[in-house]
Amino acid sequence: MARRRRFWNYPRPHKGPVQRWLPSWRIVVGTGLTGAALGAGLFVAAWSTTTIPDGLDQVNNQATTVYWADGKEMGTFAEQKREIVDLADLPPYVGNAVVASEDQTFWTNKGVDPKGIVRAALSNVGGGGTQGASTLTQQYVERYYLDTTTSYAGKAREAIIALKVAQAQPKEEVLGNYLNTIYWGRGTYGIQAASQEYFGKDAKDLTPSEAAMLSGIIPSPVNWDPSINLDQAKARWERSITKMHEQGYITDDELAKAEFPKFKEKKEASNRRGGQAGYLLSAVRKELVKSESNPDGLYTEEELDTRGLKITTTIDPKLQNAAVDVAKSLPDDASKKVRMSLVSVDPQTGAVRALYGGPDYVKQSLNTATQDVMQAGSTFKPFTLIGALEQGHTLDETYDGNSPKLFPEAKGDDGEPWEVDNFGYYDYGQVSLEQATANSVNTAYAELNEEIGPETTEEVAHRAGIRKKTEIGAEPSNVLGTASVYPIDLARAYSTIAAQGYKTTPHVVEKVETLDGTTVYEGPKAQEKVFEPNDMAAATQAMTKVVEEGSGDTALELDRPVAGKTGTSQLNRSAWFAGFVPQLTTVVGLRQYETLDLDEGLMAGQETIDPFGEWKAQGLGITGGSWPVRAWTDFMAVATEGMDVEEFPEYVPPQPTYTPDPTPTETEEELVTVPDLTGQDVAAATAELESLGLVASPQAQNSEEPKGRVLQTSGANTEVPVGSTITLVVSTGEPEQPEQVVIPGVEGQPRTAAEQQLRAQGLEVAVTEDYSDDVAPGAVIATDPGSGSSVDQGSTVTLVVSLGPEEEEPPIPTDDPTDDGNNGGGNDDEPGWPLGGG
Repeated sequence: MARRRRFWNYPRPHKGPVQRWLPSWRIVVGTGLTGAALGAGLFVAAWSTTTIPDGLDQVNNQATTVYWADGKEMGTFAEQKREIVDLADLPPYVGNAVVASEDQTFWTNKGVDPKGIVRAALSNVGGGGTQGASTLTQQYVERYYLDTTTSYAGKAREAIIALKVAQAQPKEEVLGNYLNTIYWGRGTYGIQAASQEYFGKDAKDLTPSEAAMLSGIIPSPVNWDPSINLDQAKARWERSITKMHEQGYITDDELAKAEFPKFKEKKEASNRRGGQAGYLLSAVRKELVKSESNPDGLYTEEELDTRGLKITTTIDPKLQNAAVDVAKSLPDDASKKVRMSLVSVDPQTGAVRALYGGPDYVKQSLNTATQDVMQAGSTFKPFTLIGALEQGHTLDETYDGNSPKLFPEAKGDDGEPWEVDNFGYYDYGQVSLEQATANSVNTAYAELNEEIGPETTEEVAHRAGIRKKTEIGAEPSNVLGTASVYPIDLARAYSTIAAQGYKTTPHVVEKVETLDGTTVYEGPKAQEKVFEPNDMAAATQAMTKVVEEGSGDTALELDRPVAGKTGTSQLNRSAWFAGFVPQLTTVVGLRQYETLDLDEGLMAGQETIDPFGEWKAQGLGITGGSWPVRAWTDFMAVATEGMDVEEFPEYVPPQPTYTPDPTPTETEEELVTVPDLTGQDVAAATAELESLGLVASPQAQNSEEPKGRVLQTSGANTEVPVGSTITLVVSTGEPEQPEQVVIPGVEGQPRTAAEQQLRAQGLEVAVTEDYSDDVAPGAVIATDPGSGSSVDQGSTVTLVVSLGPEEEEPPIPTDDPTDDGNNGGGNDDEPGWPLGGG
């Protein structure tokens, strides 16, 4: 009996070494039939479940619209120009120019081109370059039914819809609808609008050459616009006109006479982007469009203009209007070359809530908040402070705050030892880091920067948020803000401090949605920990003193915790106030351009800001503690309205350390509790400590308590190792003597500047007025006691202020606004303004 043949017969007997492993004809035929049946089944199922969506011709739905954070419309990209024309009213070569360029089989195919699909697949798989195989009908479906599709499933659905459209509509209707809805760049939709935009004529009057040029740029009308890329437009025109002739749509004579047509140049931005909208729309575009500077962008320029997206921004219209109002509050006598920049950021997410970079985008397209830099001035001092805190320094450490001060190890531009002055040339004596921050003491911070290393300040600034491309330099002077920074970068860095060491990415796009409401993108809200929270709490505490005791005291009007730093650059070329509450960081920068000619589009250089307003009347220069902090406070008063009052995290100073017994021991370290010996006699206290194995270290301090009485015990009630040294603060029995200070010479200075200098020395100030033929009104005639006298700290010094010559009617006395102990004083014409004050 013959053996029954197996269906799966491998290896096949009685065959050669190769043939025995090849599939039999049954397997080949069976597999093919099975695959065909499955494919046919899937196609039938897809065909029956796929319908033509509604709204094929609703091109108006394709506009990309941008919204404020509250959902109200801000503007659109690619303003649409569209007018429907009948294909029958156009010369035949107009529609056929598109057919020749985009789909040569259009008049004969069924909506798809199988040969084209196979050809494209072979090229893609074989590494011959990515090719498309979409017919004109598929392009129509893709652009206005489905939006751009790239997946195989999406392409399959697109092909089925194209087949159904080809069955349901005559070819002339498909071509006519395509011509009336396709995007041709410059905000134009449809052949009629494109004809008017590029050639200034109706579509029915187009020549074959003009039709060929328009058909050639269809794949990329934004990039191939002849005003942008003339060579590519000509190459595409030549391709189209040649194909029109090859397919019989124009005659030999028409081809011979064809020349690249004259066209209208692309117009500049229209007034629909005037005011603030233009700056914000431009920022949105920059954030989303792919480019060399933004490789992570989502869209091309054309896609952003035509995808019909809904973009919601982070910009709060209330805060943006407040920024505009602040900019308009510049006094009328301010130079026309002065520009304010303002950036307000949520430190927890990086969302930009307000962004002011100019008065009108059409008149001044440069956004000074994101596209231009200003010298940073003393806004860099917190970066040096943070670097010091990370190295173990504390806020109560003291440094020499006298002025001027020489640093032999650091050389100036002239090769001589670097000389540093305080703003206004004030002497502060020994100051803690907290006091040095409050009063922006240049000499103390220069010493600190030299101690921790200027490369530390550079690294901390970059880590906080100053972009890597900004050249800070590891020079000792970098603590005084010699680098020029973008306002938005400074806002990012200060937001890192406000967020207690967590850095975010500033962004203006909250989310992007497609027409059907699907969210395809959300702004970057991730936080990166770059500093320890306790170091940030310490820096924040020091920066609150700038507001409570120093140059930022105007911000006290908010009646809530505020931290910040004023900044005034060399020769007063820029002035800043950068500050924050826990929920919001805002930076206000002010500069005066050396060249500003908006008609010529020139904005360049920095020069000393001309004094204006009340500060000019007082003979003062424009510093961070003048108009910028005023503007910041006015803006934040609006921004914080209704906002919860939150406290900053508490700074916990490092615990005191004790010196252990240096003798090594093999046994486990023994701990003892330090008794509180306050009120005991020093001899008895010393004996008690020694009985516990501790070492007493008496430290004398003036006090009215009996001589020898312990006033304080270090480490009381804590456990320390045996052998530790304990400090006993012991009374001398003599009253504490007030510190003596020397009254500085303030004769000839404006009253406000003189008051600040005296208060900086710890003196109280009284004012009297007198007539003087030699001293200008408002300036100091003399002091009582006189300059050079030694007095107790806290003593009252009387300023005699000039009323001018007696024969003149004296001015009505007014109270000068209190400026800071660092940024006031001096006159804009006074030579030798120190570097980096305020």
